[in-house]
Amino acid sequence: MYFSKLRTEKRKVMKGIIIITIVFALVFIGCKTTKQPAQSPYTSDNTEQPKVFSVPETSTETLVKEEPKVVEEKPIAVRKEQVTFTKQEDKTQNETNTFFVIIGSFSKLENAKNFRNTLLGEGFIPIVLHSETGYYRVCINSFKNEQEARNRISDVRKAFPKYSDIWLLFKE
Repeated sequence: MYFSKLRTEKRKVMKGIIIITIVFALVFIGCKTTKQPAQSPYTSDNTEQPKVFSVPETSTETLVKEEPKVVEEKPIAVRKEQVTFTKQEDKTQNETNTFFVIIGSFSKLENAKNFRNTLLGEGFIPIVLHSETGYYRVCINSFKNEQEARNRISDVRKAFPKYSDIWLLFKE
């Protein structure tokens, strides 16, 4: 009799534990947050209303001529490295040049080739160099004269601000 009473009490306790577990599970499932769509700077939110701006009227008396802003020239980084050409035709056309304008650097040749294709679409004629450091350098121009190379870097920085980290490689 004692054991049957003990079993009955155990069953009651187990039923209570199961009920409490189910209640907690329902509470946690019910309190789930709603999923938000991923936000990306490359996609637009179609629910946003277009913004409308108005331009205030100005009279000719209040016009003030603004001084042109002077753009501070970023210093040009220079590295001295031994390089080899990845294509024979690039070597024959550029091997006598000493200064190379580098626009990208990659640890894998495939990535350098993909970037080269991107640059071809933007009007550049890039070549890929293999550096002694193991990196593949994507070059957009090569020169015998350092000043010509520096001028080209300045021109590219002005025309393509996204390539402001362009630098100069001096071939040993």
